[in-house]
Amino acid sequence: MESVDVAIVGGGPAGTSAAWAAAREGADALVVEKGVPRADRDSLGPDSTDAAGMLDYWVDIMDIDPADLPDDVVLSVLDGAEFIGPNEALTLEDTGIDSSYDHFGFAFHRARFDDWLRDRAETAGARYRVGTSVRGVETDPDEYTHTLELADGERLRADHLVLADGPQRTVTVDTLDQFMPEGESVSAALAPDEANHIAYQEHRRMPEELFDPGYLKFWWGLIPGHTAYPWVFPNDDNVARIGLTMPIGVDLDDVEDRDSYALLRDDDEQVPAGAVYLRRLLEREYPEYDLADFPPVEDRGKRGGTEAYPISSTRPIESPVRANVAVVGGAMGGTSAFHEGGDHIAVRTGRIAGRLAAQGRLERYNHEWKRAVNDEVLRNVTFAELVRGWGPREWDRAFAAASAMQSKGGYEWGSALASGWTALETVARYKWIKRGFADGYVQLRENDYAI
Repeated sequence: MESVDVAIVGGGPAGTSAAWAAAREGADALVVEKGVPRADRDSLGPDSTDAAGMLDYWVDIMDIDPADLPDDVVLSVLDGAEFIGPNEALTLEDTGIDSSYDHFGFAFHRARFDDWLRDRAETAGARYRVGTSVRGVETDPDEYTHTLELADGERLRADHLVLADGPQRTVTVDTLDQFMPEGESVSAALAPDEANHIAYQEHRRMPEELFDPGYLKFWWGLIPGHTAYPWVFPNDDNVARIGLTMPIGVDLDDVEDRDSYALLRDDDEQVPAGAVYLRRLLEREYPEYDLADFPPVEDRGKRGGTEAYPISSTRPIESPVRANVAVVGGAMGGTSAFHEGGDHIAVRTGRIAGRLAAQGRLERYNHEWKRAVNDEVLRNVTFAELVRGWGPREWDRAFAAASAMQSKGGYEWGSALASGWTALETVARYKWIKRGFADGYVQLRENDYAI
């Protein structure tokens, strides 16, 4: 049976960053990646779901200089983002957070980004086993070493284990359950039904006069569900990713004032499929064009220019570090359905876990990942809670208030006082919710494990 210092389950941004950091410290690091085919990748690789982009301050969290990325990874430089409600809109050209990056952000090719991360990790000495999955992990309760059973029948022994299998957590949940008190499961924290979202997107070529490479576009209050929104993300060559995020399990019979949602129809008996929502979005936003004016680009994405993928909107968990296990990226709940992103959190948490595992100091992981990304995660969980239950009217009110505050100079108390009751109420509620997370936002703490 092969033995390694650090075994990493999953070869996405979190797992590959862990492998790179561990290898740089001199550890024997091995990544096990099941491998999925993509239309825009020649070989098997991670489930590289394209993201919206990288905001300016996310660059600093990720701690990778965009100048180091290959030219074909960055697709377009972003100048801002448009947030569009049923009747009101808001344009942001500044995140308001200090950063080293000179622009609002950039859109990037996720599969090429993942391939670059892998090349970097292998150059540092990490090894990859692609094309087989991990069936299970058994941990020695005395030494806390780990035996991984692979789908190809092989077994692998590791001193340290990094779980980076993304928000699907096909390995993470069962692995962590062996550290839980009898009768309890981590599923309660990592997979509650009300927090599961699905995203669907299509790569389409837009008419040249409509394509704006500098701005992300988000529509809020057009479809029902907590943090449910369509988008248009510019790429290159007039190609955009047109998609949406929505929660799983919305019952239209429970939707209040359903007639106010612009992308619902009277004869809808259930939540429309993602493709139907997107067709309706294009018809609403560009009524003088036909769907044929937005032809699909079939050599991008996973298959035929389309892809669907799950998103975790759960709050993060701490890892059972006393068992020499770290959970990173989407597997730990580091992806936010509010802004549909998490690559920066994945890269940073993976790097921290890989470095500490190689140094034999994994007991520091929970402390260090929170020190590195606490402000970002706290913003995300606070915003997600703030907008819970919002419908079209609330989104319009919020965008109108935010526009007023923007014209008054910002989003703090002074601007809120000068911008009316809605602005003041929104800022007050945001700060109140944020204060409520003062004792922590994690759903599962290190001491909750029976170790």
